[in-house]
Amino acid sequence: MSQHSFKYLIVEKRSSGVAVVTMNRPEILNAINWDMHEELERVFVELDHDKSTRAIVLTGAGRGFCSGGDQKSLDKGKLPSPTRSGRHLIRNMLEVEVPIVAAVNGVAVGLGATLALFCDVIFASPTARFADTHVTAGVVAGDGGAGIWPLLMGPVRAKHYLMTGAFISAEKAASMGMINEVISKGDVKDAAIEYAEMLASGPQESIIWTKYSVNKIIKQYAHLLLDTSAALEMLTFASPERREAVAAFAEKRKRFAER
Repeated sequence: MSQHSFKYLIVEKRSSGVAVVTMNRPEILNAINWDMHEELERVFVELDHDKSTRAIVLTGAGRGFCSGGDQKSLDKGKLPSPTRSGRHLIRNMLEVEVPIVAAVNGVAVGLGATLALFCDVIFASPTARFADTHVTAGVVAGDGGAGIWPLLMGPVRAKHYLMTGAFISAEKAASMGMINEVISKGDVKDAAIEYAEMLASGPQESIIWTKYSVNKIIKQYAHLLLDTSAALEMLTFASPERREAVAAFAEKRKRFAER
C-alpha cells in the first residue's frame, strides 16, 4: 500500500509488519471532514486485506490525536445516510483481524475519542485528554461513543461524560480502565510501535483469534446501539439546537456545559 493513496492519512509500512496510520491535518488537530472520514473507512479494509500487515498503530500528526469532526466542513456536501454514517467506520475497525494500537498524543475528542477507544490497546501521552462533545455540538453521540464509553466505564459514569461533553485526563482514563497506559517517559508513538512490533512477532493465529473472541463482546454492544445512535445523530444534524451550537463555536461563545 502506498502512503500516497490517501490525502489526509499517512500510511507507513514497516519491515516488522506494523502499519503506522497517521491522521494528517495537524493545523486543525486532525479534525475529520467527510473525505477524511471515507479514507478512514477505507484504510482499515485495505490493511485488513494486506496479508503482510501483522499489527496497526493509529496516531495523529502534530500535537493532537484527533479533535473530532471538522465543524466548518460538516455542512458542506451531502450528509451520509442516517443508517450509514459512522457505523461503517466502526464496523470496519472491528473487523480488522490484527491488533490496532492507539498512540493518543494529545486531545481525542468526539469521533477522535471514539477511534481511540475502539482500538485494541490504547497508549496515551500525559497531556492527552478524552471527551465526547457531540451533545455540546447539538447532536447525538452516534458515531460509536454511545456504545464504547458505557462499555469501558459503566453506564452511569458514561452518561455524565456523554451528556455534558466533559473531558477526562489520560491519568484518570487509565485509572478507570478506559485506556491501557500513560507513557510518562519517552514518546507515545514510539511506545505504541514497540508494543505493536512485539505483537507482530508473536504467534499470529493465537493473537488474532484471541482478539476475535474478545471483540464479540464489543460487536454485541455495537450491534445493539450503533444503528440507532448513528441514525439519531444524522437526524439532529438539521436541528435548531445544532445550528445554535455551530454558531456559538464559530463566534467563540461558550456552549452548553462549557465553563
